[in-house]
Amino acid sequence: MGNDLVPPSEPLDWSRGSWLHPPVRVEEGPAGELVVEPAAESDFWRRTSYGFVHDNGPALLAPLPTGTAMEVSFRLDFSAQFDQAGAFVRVDERTWTKAGVEVSDGEVQLGAVVTREFSDWSVGPVPEWAGREVTVRVSRAGDALAVRARVDDEPWRLVRLAPLDPTAEVLAGPFCCAPSRAGLTVVFTGWRQGPADTALHPEV
Repeated sequence: MGNDLVPPSEPLDWSRGSWLHPPVRVEEGPAGELVVEPAAESDFWRRTSYGFVHDNGPALLAPLPTGTAMEVSFRLDFSAQFDQAGAFVRVDERTWTKAGVEVSDGEVQLGAVVTREFSDWSVGPVPEWAGREVTVRVSRAGDALAVRARVDDEPWRLVRLAPLDPTAEVLAGPFCCAPSRAGLTVVFTGWRQGPADTALHPEV
């Protein structure tokens, strides 16, 4: 469901992005994948419930103009509390969205954090995604950001619809964080960009 809403996208080279908070280690693998090790205690969060502000996660960002979408793919093979990876969309340090997969309370969870001064978090368990390739898609159209995700070649799932100022300069790309430990390694297998989604829902 939703595949007819998603136009084809073209690969982006890793060199197209610039690092927001460079990782501890980053290298290209033999098949063109990007291997990233975030620092221990890296995270993105603002205030809500936990009371702290964290803005130190590595994210490889390139422009996301209105009318375009970006996809980030990675292998889901992490397991420690709050290990996370996916797509990051940033206006500034107080206005951003991160979407992807995170380990929370022992479960693999698909979700998103939408932040406009305060962070707003939603998750849902996807234990069957463990060990597989996950793709997160962020699509910017009009005043909205649509977040979709899928595992392998399964149908896209709508994860979140969030407001996004149509006049804002926005950057987006792969991110990962390791709030609870050192030594997390995330293998990003793809980065693509193309036209925004054709609609939010299929015509019926």
